[in-house]
Amino acid sequence: MEKTPLSSRTHVSIFGNTNAGKSALFNKLIGQDMMIVADTHGTTTDPVTKAMELIPYGPIALTDTAGLGDTTEMGAERIKKTEKILERTDFALYAADSTHFNETDYEASKRMFEKKHIKHLLVFTKSDLCKDELSSKYPDAAFVSVYDDDSIEALKKRLSDILSELGSEEQTMIGGLLPSGSTIVLVIPIDSEAPKGRLILPQVQFLRDCLDHGMKAVCVRDTELADTLAELPSVDLVVTDSQVFGTVSKIVPENIKLTSFSIMMAGMKGDLREFIRGAEAVKDLRDGSTILMAEACTHNVSHEDIGRVKIPALLRKKTGKDLKFDYCVGYDFPDDISGYDMVIHCGGCMINSRAIKNRIDICRGKNIPISNYGIILAYVNGIVERSKDIFGL
Repeated sequence: MEKTPLSSRTHVSIFGNTNAGKSALFNKLIGQDMMIVADTHGTTTDPVTKAMELIPYGPIALTDTAGLGDTTEMGAERIKKTEKILERTDFALYAADSTHFNETDYEASKRMFEKKHIKHLLVFTKSDLCKDELSSKYPDAAFVSVYDDDSIEALKKRLSDILSELGSEEQTMIGGLLPSGSTIVLVIPIDSEAPKGRLILPQVQFLRDCLDHGMKAVCVRDTELADTLAELPSVDLVVTDSQVFGTVSKIVPENIKLTSFSIMMAGMKGDLREFIRGAEAVKDLRDGSTILMAEACTHNVSHEDIGRVKIPALLRKKTGKDLKFDYCVGYDFPDDISGYDMVIHCGGCMINSRAIKNRIDICRGKNIPISNYGIILAYVNGIVERSKDIFGL
């Protein structure tokens, strides 16, 4: 990977009413003219996200949203998309036009942020035209003008300081679970689902994680696994692609810990205990039960697709029931999940931790069990206890 993927960056989103200067602020912060800026209301129709380096904090994903309070014909749909951005936002900037500040709208947005447990900073745009009473009433706000580069740099510095103070736990799949110097075998099958000439993101991230923590990583296909284990003097952990979980579990001796990339990703981004509890709901499924498969990325579907072919087939075989499956892709999680008996999430390598945890909270609030691909595959193969052992659960 040449740069940090969006899913591993801190997500900062710009909210505010139409024509508040959000897009102009977005352009100045990223240093590019990505967004059209005009006096016309509703110029921004869809959220736009751009990766940037916020020095000295580090990599962030900055999102410009359509204006709140949009009264145009498409306004309701635009606002709905803007509110969806909250599900993945780690920190919010509320942009307010200092010449037409609507305090009522700002207070409503504050309540919206608080409901989602999102910290925010009030940013007054067009500070060159700012009224003096705003600075006295809102001393903690930031004041910027797109014509004043110093004000933009000051905002970047303040944002960096705020994010640093809020802190963020190291996103690691293996750090803290094994000591430096450990030997890990990565099982990566090569089939029609494997992208030509490259590895998929969870495999790349895990391999880099091993290097960052001083661990030796040996990559093999499932067909070479037995020989590799026999050749190595000691192995502390085997991490496999979920689709060959059953086969690999029969090859790896019981004294060697075993788990999957998907479970490792869940341990880093989600709530592993909740996913394990959710898997137990499989035994309660009945004929006609409907399961929502949440996929974080778009991809071509083949006869070996894990979410659309293999897991449905294995669950039907395991339960002996006529199960129904629906699918959602990317960040498009349904507003209403009350019609589902269960949710099964992919590893989540393409979306950020806040988005996954929000989905877990939604399911918990509706009393709908949620699990993940790796845990479900461990469950149908009868190896959940073994696969969670590395986490001390």
